[in-house]
Amino acid sequence: MKPFHSEHGVVVPLDRSDVDTDQIIPKQFLKRIERAGYGTFLFNDWRYDESGAERPDFVLNRPEYRSGTLLVAGRNFACGSSREHAVWALNDQGIRAVIAPSFADIFRNNALKSGLLPVILPEDQVRQLLDVATEEPGVVGIVDLEEQSVKVGDLSFHFEMDPFERRCLLDGLDDIGLSLIHEPAITAYEAQRPAWMPDLSRGVEAG
Repeated sequence: MKPFHSEHGVVVPLDRSDVDTDQIIPKQFLKRIERAGYGTFLFNDWRYDESGAERPDFVLNRPEYRSGTLLVAGRNFACGSSREHAVWALNDQGIRAVIAPSFADIFRNNALKSGLLPVILPEDQVRQLLDVATEEPGVVGIVDLEEQSVKVGDLSFHFEMDPFERRCLLDGLDDIGLSLIHEPAITAYEAQRPAWMPDLSRGVEAG
């Protein structure tokens, strides 16, 4: 998992609440078996018309926001079904942090395990960020996980985060990475196990 320390990037204002995961990545695109390549389909129904042409009024299709890496949205972001593909699509698009007043719990957990930072700020602060990003297209913001701060123009806000979750993001540790921290102890334990006990390294015997 890619570590997250700070991100300097264009702020993308998605001024909508209750954005569900089917809007983030529609169900017809969930057939891929790898994590890459979902960015093309991010917000597909909002981003493209029936012919597949870009809708010029959608925020990510505007030149000022196209390369944005900091997404600001309304409350209850990524509600709906629990598809992990929603996080993969945002990551593949280049989004490194999403700032909102609240997130669906499953999405938030998936984000933390994939290196995407979910930042929770009070609704009035999110409103200020949305307004600035809308009024100043292409404005650059900074999300700093070390300082737990969001800075856009003259705005500067502090966000809270669980220390363990913060440390995992800073170190780039998903569940597998957390297990591998203990690899020496695991190896030592395995070496001391009696030979008669099951050992997956020997494979399954035929017959």
